[in-house]
Amino acid sequence: MSTIEKAPAKEKTDKKPAITNVSGSVAVLEAFLAEGVNTIFGYPGGAIMPIYDALYDYQEKLHHILVRHEQGAIHAAQGYARSSGDVGVVFATSGPGATNLVTGLADAMIDSTPVVCITGQVFAHLLGTDAFQETDVINITTPVTKWNYQVTDATEIPAVLAKAFYIARSGRPGPVLIDITKNAQLQKFDYEGYTKCDHVRSYRPAPIVRKEYITEAAKLINEAERPFVIFGQGVILGKAEKEFLKFIEKAGIPTAWTIMGLSAIPSDHPLNVGMLGMHGNYGPNVLTNECDVLIAIGMRFDDRVTGRLDKYAKQAKVIHLDIDPAEVDKNVKTTVPVWGDCKETLPLLTAQVEQKVYPQWLQKFRDMMKQEEETCITPELNPTTEQLTMGEVIKTLNELTGGDAIIVTDVGQHQMVACRYAKFTQSKSNITSGGLGTMGFALPAAIGAKVGAPERTTVAIIGDGGFQMTLQELGTIMQSDIDVKILILNNQFLGMVRQWQQLFHDKRYSFVNIESPDFVQLAKAYKIPGQSISKRDDLKKALTEMLNTKGAYLLEVMTGKENNVFPMVPQGCSVAEIRLK
Repeated sequence: MSTIEKAPAKEKTDKKPAITNVSGSVAVLEAFLAEGVNTIFGYPGGAIMPIYDALYDYQEKLHHILVRHEQGAIHAAQGYARSSGDVGVVFATSGPGATNLVTGLADAMIDSTPVVCITGQVFAHLLGTDAFQETDVINITTPVTKWNYQVTDATEIPAVLAKAFYIARSGRPGPVLIDITKNAQLQKFDYEGYTKCDHVRSYRPAPIVRKEYITEAAKLINEAERPFVIFGQGVILGKAEKEFLKFIEKAGIPTAWTIMGLSAIPSDHPLNVGMLGMHGNYGPNVLTNECDVLIAIGMRFDDRVTGRLDKYAKQAKVIHLDIDPAEVDKNVKTTVPVWGDCKETLPLLTAQVEQKVYPQWLQKFRDMMKQEEETCITPELNPTTEQLTMGEVIKTLNELTGGDAIIVTDVGQHQMVACRYAKFTQSKSNITSGGLGTMGFALPAAIGAKVGAPERTTVAIIGDGGFQMTLQELGTIMQSDIDVKILILNNQFLGMVRQWQQLFHDKRYSFVNIESPDFVQLAKAYKIPGQSISKRDDLKKALTEMLNTKGAYLLEVMTGKENNVFPMVPQGCSVAEIRLK
C-alpha cells in the first residue's frame, strides 16, 4: 500500500467564496438582488450618499425611481406592493428624509403592507450629539413599524436585511425600517454571500392551526339559518382568493367586504352582497345585526365597520379567521377563533361545511339593495340634476374599463363613492388608504401600482384637496414616464368634512372651502396632457380620451359642490341605524 495518503474530500457547499473589500453599500444592493427586488423608490441625501454612489454601478440591475418627496416614495412603495404582491423598497436620507417617511410607515402598518425602508444615518461616533440631520429614527418609528434596526457595522448588513425582508413579507405583512450609519455604508469587509432568512427566534408569523376549532366552526356554520360572511384584505394578502370562493360557494353564504377586501372576489358574484361600514351598503350593515352566525375572515373589526361595539352583532355567534392572534377578541368577542393563514384554514373549513343555499336569507339582502337603489344609488348613478355626480363618473369609468383596471383612491367622499361603485373582475385592483385615511396617498401610490403591474391600466381617483397634498409627484411621472391616468373629482370643498359639518354642525362650514390652481395647466407644466369638464355630455368622451392616451393624462371633472355620500352610519350609532338619506 502506498505511503502517500489520499487527501480528504472537500465538503460540498453552495456558498460562494468570500469577496474581499466589499462596502456596506454594495452589500445592501446585493441583498436586494438576492431578494428579487427590481425597483427602488427614493430620494438621495448626505447620509445615504454612499449607497447612492454604489447604486450608480447597479443601474442595469436595479431600477431607481426618483420621487419629489420621501412621503411620495413610501406611498409609491405601498402601491407597488399592493399591485404586485411583492415587497416595496424605499431609500431616504437621515433627519427630515427619514421623518418624512413616518406617515407612510403608519399607513403601511395599519393596512398590513410589506415595505422595507433603508434610511441613511450620521456616522456612528456622532450618534446622540445632535449632529446635522440626525434624528433618533429608531425610536420615532418603533410604533409604526413591524420591526426596525440600526446598523453601525457593515458586517451585520446581509443578515439584518435578510431578516428585514422575511419579517416584512411573512405572517401579517408590514413595514420594516433599517437605519444604516454612514460609516457602515463605507466600511469594507469580507462579504461571504447572502442567505435568505426563513426563521427568527421567538417570532411566529403564522400561528399553529387548531383543527378542533375548525370542527367547531364548521358545526356552527352547518347549524346556522342566517349565516353571514364578512371579509377583509387578509384574503388578498394570504393569496387565498380561490380558497375563499370555494368556501362561500359550497357554504352558499351571503358575503360582504371591507374597503380593503374589495376586489378579492368579482363584483358581480351572486353571493357578493356589497360593502360594509360607515358608507357601506344598507343590507350588509343592517343584517349584521340579524344574522345568527357571523364569519369574519381576514378583517379586524375596526370602528368604521362595527359602529357602536355594544350594539354590534350581539345576537350572533362569531367565528373569526385571522393570521394575527392579537386581532381575535380585540374588539368583538369571538365564539370560535380560527387562528392561522386563511390559505391553510379555509380549505380545512370548506371540507367540513355542508353544501347549502339560503334563498330566503339572500333575498333579504337583495330586497334591501332595491330599497337602497331607489333612495341612494339611482340618484347618484343616474342623476336628473344638472350637476355631475361622482357616482356617474365611476359608472362611466366602469363601462369603459370593463372592471379590469387598477383603481387607486385618495381619501374622502370620492374614495367612498369609488369603493361603493367601482367594479372589479380580478384581485389586487382596489388600492386605497384604509386604516390611516391618508390624504395625498393616491397619486404616489398610483405610480407604484403602475410600476408593480405595468400591463394593467391604472387610474388614480383623487379629490381636489388630497391632490394638492402630493401633486409634486407629477414630476416623478414626468421624469420616469409613468402611464398613470389621473382623475380629479373636484367639488371645490374638503367634501367629507363638509358633509359632516352639514349634517352634524348646522352647516357651519368652517375652513372647508378650498381654492385650487388650474389643474390642467399645472399638469401641462409637467408635460402631462389633460382637460377639465363640467357637462354630462362631455363625460364619456373625456374618459375615453384619458384611457386611450398613451402615457399619463389628467382629467378634472367638476362635480356638485354639496352632494353627499349615502348611506351613512353616523358616528356613535349602531350599524343598524344606517341612514339612507
